[in-house]
Amino acid sequence: MSSDDLFSAAADARVRLPLAARMRPRTLDEVAGQSRATAVGSPLRRLVEPIAEQGVTPASVVLWGPPGCGKTTIASIVADAPGRRFIELSAVSAGIKDVRAAIDSARHYLGADGSETVLFVDEVHRFSKTQQDALLPAVENRWVTLIAATTENPAFSVVTPLLSRSLVVTLEPLTDDVVSQVLQDALVDERGLRNALTVDDEALSQLVRLASGDARRALTALEASAGAAQDRGSAVIEHADVERAVDRALAHYDRAGDQHYDVISAFIKSIRGSDVDAALHYLARMVDAGEDPRFIARRLVISAAEDIGMAEPQALVIAVAAAEAVAFIGMPEGRIPLSEAVIALATAPKSNAAIVAIDRALADVQAGKGGPVPPHLRDNHGPAIPGAADYIYPHNLPERIAAQQYLPDALLATRYYEPGAIGAEGAIAERLARIRQILDSAPRPPKQP
Repeated sequence: MSSDDLFSAAADARVRLPLAARMRPRTLDEVAGQSRATAVGSPLRRLVEPIAEQGVTPASVVLWGPPGCGKTTIASIVADAPGRRFIELSAVSAGIKDVRAAIDSARHYLGADGSETVLFVDEVHRFSKTQQDALLPAVENRWVTLIAATTENPAFSVVTPLLSRSLVVTLEPLTDDVVSQVLQDALVDERGLRNALTVDDEALSQLVRLASGDARRALTALEASAGAAQDRGSAVIEHADVERAVDRALAHYDRAGDQHYDVISAFIKSIRGSDVDAALHYLARMVDAGEDPRFIARRLVISAAEDIGMAEPQALVIAVAAAEAVAFIGMPEGRIPLSEAVIALATAPKSNAAIVAIDRALADVQAGKGGPVPPHLRDNHGPAIPGAADYIYPHNLPERIAAQQYLPDALLATRYYEPGAIGAEGAIAERLARIRQILDSAPRPPKQP
């Protein structure tokens, strides 16, 4: 076979589908690096076995794992399993109407001919709580068998009722050895490059490193590198081909994909953990990848309020100023106020007391706790309210604090805000203790009939 014929064969294979799609495993046995999740008797095996051989309805599963580990591949294998209908939804684009339509379709076929439906929801963590709740009746009543894929910890990204009705299947990150084998298989497989090219050791190591455990990314890089080798008339993929085809390792950041969420998560957690160098690293990754600076700035504002709060009240001011500066001057100069804000937030004292306080108060309100506003706090317009004249104007007192009741009767002595001792909150804690001592001395007015 001539060199031209070799390249022709590779080109013929490339024009149909991307290499990553062509090399997608067709059975669970072909799924690389996930032997524990795909073992005999596992929930995934029961999903792809013929219905007649099971005897029991397979459980709904949540597939949790990093990008490129095989979540979508496993769903595609289930889709090809005999005896079941398969419906796929992406949480990026689907809404509640789409979810309900899929469920209605599943119920129709279940009632008409007993056909079972597998519903695959990709990136389920992007569904809102309401959208996830819409899946509950279908999973509870076994109208569908749900496969939900997520790159985020299901304990935090999937609502508890849905999680309790499903089995969590954890998919492992692919090791370098597994990724290397995936690449070598693609070089020789009839669905891949059909032995048209080889790859030298240095280039293979480079491809594995750039993949960062993502098989899909590895195959995409291999295909691009093969094209670079072909362009220079060689049947050997070399390090230079990889360099030309895959511009930078930071290209792994995908503004519309999983890395968008992974990097921003690491960014915020680094600020929360006071690691300024790590926070600047993730900021640089986002800036270099062309992330919307307004998105970064919004997350900084949230971080300032949530993780720093009253320990350093100026943090929120700095974050808002950075957001306004970015909107005013744009990029690339906007990276400077963003950097300034990141440094200020990462090195600031930390307190989450503000978010804890409002969440505690919301929990009480949502639980129906509270009751009528005390009479002396009500609006005094309109008909006279018994007790309304008992209001004490704090500014008439030396300490500007009146010993009177403010909370409703049902919540007397409730504490939502508990300041820490770090940063500015230490001084707040001292003053608040004196304020609460005065307020707690207030006589409780009689309840209104």
